[in-house]
Amino acid sequence: MLLACSSVQAQTAGGRAASRPGDFIVAVVNTELVTAVELQQRLDRIKADARRDNTRLPDDDSLRQQVLDALIDERVQITHARESGQRVDDGDIDRAIANIAAQNQLTVLQLRDRLRADGMDLPRFRSNLRDQILVERVREREVNQRIRITDADIDQALAARQAQAAVGDELNLAQILVTVPEGAAADVVAQRQARAEQALARLRAGEDFSKVARELSEDANREAGGELGMRPADRLPDLFVSATKGVAVGQITPQPVRSAAGFHILKVIDRQGDDPYKVTQTRARHILMRAADAAQAAQVARRLETLRAQIERGERKFDDVAREVSEDGSAAGGGDLGWASPGNFVPEFEEAMNRLSPGGISPPVGSRFGVHLIQVLERRSATLDPKEVREQARARLRESKFESTYLEWAKELRLRAYVEMREPPV
Repeated sequence: MLLACSSVQAQTAGGRAASRPGDFIVAVVNTELVTAVELQQRLDRIKADARRDNTRLPDDDSLRQQVLDALIDERVQITHARESGQRVDDGDIDRAIANIAAQNQLTVLQLRDRLRADGMDLPRFRSNLRDQILVERVREREVNQRIRITDADIDQALAARQAQAAVGDELNLAQILVTVPEGAAADVVAQRQARAEQALARLRAGEDFSKVARELSEDANREAGGELGMRPADRLPDLFVSATKGVAVGQITPQPVRSAAGFHILKVIDRQGDDPYKVTQTRARHILMRAADAAQAAQVARRLETLRAQIERGERKFDDVAREVSEDGSAAGGGDLGWASPGNFVPEFEEAMNRLSPGGISPPVGSRFGVHLIQVLERRSATLDPKEVREQARARLRESKFESTYLEWAKELRLRAYVEMREPPV
């Protein structure tokens, strides 16, 4: 079974009679079925992923119950989405199928043959994909409709931000450190400085800061892309604070900074506590490919990493790839998202975007929408008017409430659904 296909097939296997030898119905959910074979397939895939990632799982009984609950929740959301009246265009399905074929290094015709060999024809597979996309869209719409942000909530958030500004800035910096031994001779210092200049040249050419840090930095945080984490300015070296004072979020110091430890190239990932009316806006574009579960997300990420390498080698253009494979509304415009202020995107997307220099392309980034490749086109400083500041605060508050609101929504759907558990046949 194709890894990218199996999760979609399993999600909507309900509604079909159990037909495999030894199979039986585990649960009836509204008009859908959960079968024993499907449950075992999901368990086997989770266990295989855990072995590959060296992840510890609950005991077998607890894991089985968790997976069964997840399958029931999926069926509940599928039946609800079908009744919502929302529709998915055939073009969206065609794009998703082409992406799945590409992820598995197949043509669409070869994918159809593989599906048939696995007992699923293309019309059924298209129907399953339609359900998956439909659930994602209905979930996003209905959860967002439930989130209520009042003017009092916004006032409180802005007051907290102003109080933080009064205490002082907080900075999240990343660094590439080229060490210089204590008492080093002049030729050694020159050699070390040349290595720092080499790193700076790669960044100016558009390479991702975290990639260069992992390859060249001699700092303990190199595996995290050199990121130091958010800290109050008074807990950072004075040299770092002064060197980055005029550097915008997402930008790097124009020259290596010398300290007793060596040469540092610093990047401002985030700055908080400064004037809420003055922000750094980013114009970015992205390629989004959706994934049904962690196993499919891993395969999508590998596909996007291949596309990223082709773009970086100049074999393909980012906007052309976005038009061809992206499953986002921005695809027709080459993935262009326009100018955005902080808080406009989900946190994981924004954090990855902020780590990029203009021209840089991120590694695959996961979010609740799927897996992204992000490219920053340009940045600018902007002064927001009071209405825009309030909308920015509203967006941040809305995002902070999404996960808890989603869980409430899913729980309510489950409580309203008809769920009948079945015992194994004797």
